Amino acid sequence: MSVQYNPTWRYSGNQMKRWRTKASVTREELGVASNYSPDTIKAMEQGVRMPTARVLDAADELCRAEGLLSAAKDYVRAEKFPPRAQDFMVYEREAISLWSYEVNLIPGLLQTETYARALIGNHCPPLDEETVEQRVAARMERQDLLARTPLVALSFALHEAALRVPQVDKEQLLRLLEAGRPNNISIQVLPFGRTIPAGLLGPMVLLETRDRERLAFTEGPSVSELTSEAEVVSSHTERLSMIRMEALGTEESALFIERMAGEL
Repeated sequence: MSVQYNPTWRYSGNQMKRWRTKASVTREELGVASNYSPDTIKAMEQGVRMPTARVLDAADELCRAEGLLSAAKDYVRAEKFPPRAQDFMVYEREAISLWSYEVNLIPGLLQTETYARALIGNHCPPLDEETVEQRVAARMERQDLLARTPLVALSFALHEAALRVPQVDKEQLLRLLEAGRPNNISIQVLPFGRTIPAGLLGPMVLLETRDRERLAFTEGPSVSELTSEAEVVSSHTERLSMIRMEALGTEESALFIERMAGEL
């Protein structure tokens, strides 16, 4: 599995390691001072995990960096999303239309805070509490897209499996019903009984920007791809069209979700 490095995290972590080494402070000592394990300190120094405000302040004091390490807090906090998703988030903010298909998860734009925290808080490898809260807040901020002016055309197709996992509670189902009411948003459910092979190939997002650039985004456990390559975009568009044809209509989907909510 390839490791995703955030340049800001990596630079801040490297500086923390240099100051720690110069001051003859061990990872164990820094871990005790910041309430992190030595392995977590190592991951932060390597840029695999975000150096938190707590560890930067602790390192600054232990290493007598006179504020030079603590100053990094303003920069690492600015990275609200995982490195592999940051480019996509830039384009999402500029979208005039967005079509999404999810197999196992509720899309981030439609998640409740409770559901989002359940997912992000159970990240593998684990995230510290500060990072979890930052990412939950960032996900909630993204939802401004739903009612942005001028309106964005949004279409969401969800496999039934995404609605059946334990983390999806009644609040989340009611949120889907509420989100699907505006004219610019459509939500369709692909039931188990109508599943086609194209619906089992994983999630995808198709979007068009204000500059009329069309892109496709796919995300997996360890690799994500954002591309404007016409052949790839066309292939994903065709697959999503097939899925939407088999999915329930918006009104049928709303009734389907409503029945599920009534069972909880």
